[in-house]
Amino acid sequence: MTDNIITEKDWKLFRKMLPIWQERYMENLINEYEAILAGDADASDKFWKLEKRMRKDKKKSGVCVTDMSRSQMFANIMVLLDEKVITLDDLEGFSDTLRERLELMNR
Repeated sequence: MTDNIITEKDWKLFRKMLPIWQERYMENLINEYEAILAGDADASDKFWKLEKRMRKDKKKSGVCVTDMSRSQMFANIMVLLDEKVITLDDLEGFSDTLRERLELMNR
C-alpha cells in the first residue's frame, strides 16, 4: 500500500536522517534523566525511577528501529511521529506525496 509512495530519494533521506533524529531524541532523554538525578528524592528512589524510565525508553523507536527496511519505512516514520521523536517539520526534503500521506495519517 505505501511502498508505491516511497521514492528512492525518500528511502535514502530516511536512512540519512534516522540516526540524526535518534541522536537528538536521546539527547533529550539524557536531559530528562539528568533532571531525575538532580531531584530532591533519595538516591535509591532516583535510581529506581531512572532504571524504570530507561527500561521503557530503550524500546522506543527514537532509540532503536527494529526493522530498517524500505517496506517498513512508512510505519517507522508514523511511530517516530507518534512517539514525538520527530515532527512533520522534520520531513522537509521528503517527497510531497509521502509528506501528504503522513500528514493525513497523523491527524
